[in-house]
Amino acid sequence: MADIRAFAAYRPREDIADRVAALPYDVYNREEARAEVVREPMSFLAIDRPETQFPEDYDMYSEEVYRKAHDMLWGEIEDGTFVHESKPCYYLYEQTMNGRVQTGIVACSSVRDYDNNIIKKHENTLAKKEADRIHHVDTCDAQTGPIFLCYRENEAIRGVINRVKGEDKPVYDFVTADGIKSRVFIVDNENEIDTIKTAFEGMDSIYIADGHHRCASAVKVAKKRREADPNPTGNKEYDFFLSVLFPDSELMIMDYNRVIKDLNGMSESEFLSKISEKFDVKEEAEAVKPSRKYEVGMLLGGKWYRLYTHDEIKSSDAVDGLDVSVLQNQVLTPLLDISDPKNDPRIDFVGGIRGLSELEKRCKNDCVLAFSMYPTDIHELFAVADAGRLMPPKSTWFEPKLLSGLFIHAI
Repeated sequence: MADIRAFAAYRPREDIADRVAALPYDVYNREEARAEVVREPMSFLAIDRPETQFPEDYDMYSEEVYRKAHDMLWGEIEDGTFVHESKPCYYLYEQTMNGRVQTGIVACSSVRDYDNNIIKKHENTLAKKEADRIHHVDTCDAQTGPIFLCYRENEAIRGVINRVKGEDKPVYDFVTADGIKSRVFIVDNENEIDTIKTAFEGMDSIYIADGHHRCASAVKVAKKRREADPNPTGNKEYDFFLSVLFPDSELMIMDYNRVIKDLNGMSESEFLSKISEKFDVKEEAEAVKPSRKYEVGMLLGGKWYRLYTHDEIKSSDAVDGLDVSVLQNQVLTPLLDISDPKNDPRIDFVGGIRGLSELEKRCKNDCVLAFSMYPTDIHELFAVADAGRLMPPKSTWFEPKLLSGLFIHAI
C-alpha cells in the first residue's frame, strides 16, 4: 500500500513562475550553472547551486555555501517570491515535448515505502553524490528538486486528471527556452484528493524513474532527523519526500549511448572480427538508430554498422536480457576490458537527446568507437525493480526533465 500524500507547497507567484523554474541542478557543470544564473538571476538554480553566488574558486561544498542556499530560499519566501498553499493539495504537472504529453501527480511520497521496497529502485547510488544533496536538503529545511516516480496506469487517477485538465484553469502555463511546455493545475477538491490517495493506497509498487540520488538523500535526511527527534512519529514532514508520479502509459525512455576512447590494443579489423563472433555485422551508408530490441548501432573508423545480436546470447533474464547488458557482458567487459563502466575513464555516456551527431563528433575528437542503443522499455525497468535487481549504469534517459523551483516541500 503506497502512502502518497497531498501537501501544502511553497511555489512561485504565477507572474514569475517561468523565470524561477530551472532544469535540475545536476545537468549543469559549475561554469554552465554560473552562466545560467547570470542570464536569469531569478532562476531557482541559484538556490540549487548556491556556489554561483561565490567567487569561482570558492569551495562549493563549504558550510557557507549551503547556508547561502537556506538564506536565499527563505528570504524569497519572506519577500513573496514564493507563496505557501493554504491547505494540502495535489498538483498536476503537465509537460509537452515534441507533441508528446505526460502528466504527473505532484505529491509527497513516504520514506517508509522506500525502506520497505514499495518504492522500488533500479540503480545504485554513489555516496559522494548523495552527500551534497543531503547537506543541501538538511540545511535548507526543504526539498527543492522532485523525484521522478512512475506507476502503472490507474483508471481512477486518470479520471481526476482528465476532469481537472478539461475544466480547470492552470496556475502556470509557459514554454521554456528548450521548447518544453509546462502547465500546472491545483487539485484541492476533497473528493478528488481522496480518490487519488485511495488509488495509490491500492498499489504495492511505485518505481523510481529518475532521481535515485535525490531520493536516497531525502531518505538519509529523514533518518538523521528521526534519530534526533525526541518524538518521532513516522508521519512528520521529513518522513516524506517531494515527488512527481507519472503513469507508465505516458512515459518514453530515450536511448543512452556509449562512446569508447580506445580498442584495448586491437586494430579496427581485429575488433570487427571479434565482435562478429557475437553479432551479425552489416555496414550502413548512414548513421544507425536501432529500430528494435537486440539491435545495436556501431560507429568505428568513420563507418556505421548495424549489429544483430546472435540468438545464443539473448536472454529472458530481467537484467541480462537488457540491450545495455548484452553490450556490457559480450563486448565492453570481455573485448574492451571495461568491467566497471561507472568509474572507467575509457568510456563515456551520451544521452539520446543529443542525437547520433554527438556520437560522430566524439569519434572525431576524443573517442574511436561508439554504440547507439535501442532504448530500455519502461516495463523492462519495472521487471528489474520487481526482481530486486539493478540495471547497468546509464541504462535509461528520461525526457523531458522535471523543472526545479515550481514546488518546494518544507521539512
